[in-house]
Amino acid sequence: MCSWCWGFVPVLSELLSTLPKEVEVNRLLGGLAVDSDVPMSNEMQAMLQETWRRIQAKIPGTVFNFDFWSKCQPRRSTYPSCRAVIAARQQGNAFDEAMTKAIQTAYYLQARNPSDIETLVELADELGLDVAQFKQDIASSVTQQQLEKEIELSRELHAESFPSLVLQVGASHWPVPIDYLAVSPMLELINHLTEK
Repeated sequence: MCSWCWGFVPVLSELLSTLPKEVEVNRLLGGLAVDSDVPMSNEMQAMLQETWRRIQAKIPGTVFNFDFWSKCQPRRSTYPSCRAVIAARQQGNAFDEAMTKAIQTAYYLQARNPSDIETLVELADELGLDVAQFKQDIASSVTQQQLEKEIELSRELHAESFPSLVLQVGASHWPVPIDYLAVSPMLELINHLTEK
């Protein structure tokens, strides 16, 4: 549910498809905003809508459906979506990326609220997941513990902004600066660091 992550999707996809074969990709959830049932303030809504406009201006081709702000009851709560990704992943690793994409599509294009469990259950059903298992897993303490573990690891790697890329070479960790418009600067750095 990070709007900059949504803007990064096309370039990230291209980067992942061009990485050297020896580079293994591990996706981590960073959390972003804790569980909350409190409606988002008007000020926060206005700030996020302005962020969407900035992203559209900076990253050509990025689309947001601003109907979200009138059709949904926004809350600053992204942990449910994070747990949904983990719960989906438990039914097969391929569902990690599929659920992430489904959440982003629902939020940014379909004006559906992925802070709501009902929306996440609908997405699980649309992906063909075992919905009963998904409902059990999204609410489980094991899933919450996994989320906390991934957030902690993200912090240890200094991947504290959204999105973040970190390359591990041996025991060393290298931040890879995000480029929203071009793969080449990131790929060149990764190739340079993996050649050492």
